[in-house]
Amino acid sequence: MAKKHLIVGLGNIGMEYADNRHNIGFMVANELAKQASVTFSTLRYAYYAEYRQRGHGIYIIKPTTYMNLSGKAVNYWMHELKIPLEDILVIVDDLALPFGKIRLRSKGSSAGHNGLKSIEALCGGQHYPRLRFGIGDNFPKGRQVDYVLSGFDNDELMELPQLIERSVQMVNSFAHVGVELTMTQFNR
Repeated sequence: MAKKHLIVGLGNIGMEYADNRHNIGFMVANELAKQASVTFSTLRYAYYAEYRQRGHGIYIIKPTTYMNLSGKAVNYWMHELKIPLEDILVIVDDLALPFGKIRLRSKGSSAGHNGLKSIEALCGGQHYPRLRFGIGDNFPKGRQVDYVLSGFDNDELMELPQLIERSVQMVNSFAHVGVELTMTQFNR
């Protein structure tokens, strides 16, 4: 039987958030959809797109609930599509990783990320894969919110397309060979 995967790009809706660090999940989801030649529709709690690749059903969502309520969208779509938690891949910005580092994990804590906290609370725990996209932590004490809601600097913008492309390759690998083999291949 063909496997189904739910790919969740985390971010915030609205033009004021479009190119900020917190929206890297949306950026990767957009590139994934572009490469698959599909477009997003506005459906319940999310922008939604789907396609088939190598016999697998790939479902992409970008929650329209804002970051802090991402779990509401993920919970709805995992039940609507009947996709188990371990076949959901969440793409998320990560302050703990330097810019340019991308790590796939099969599970883990929210590390204080409000989008992941919401998913944990509403979807049954921490046992879902996540693609952690490093955005660095170059901000003064107490200015974390301003930093994650800011745009990438000029040097980062030069590197961003290749990092997004690498993320798309990791998502495709996850869908075809699973989290463990993808981690082995890409987490260097």
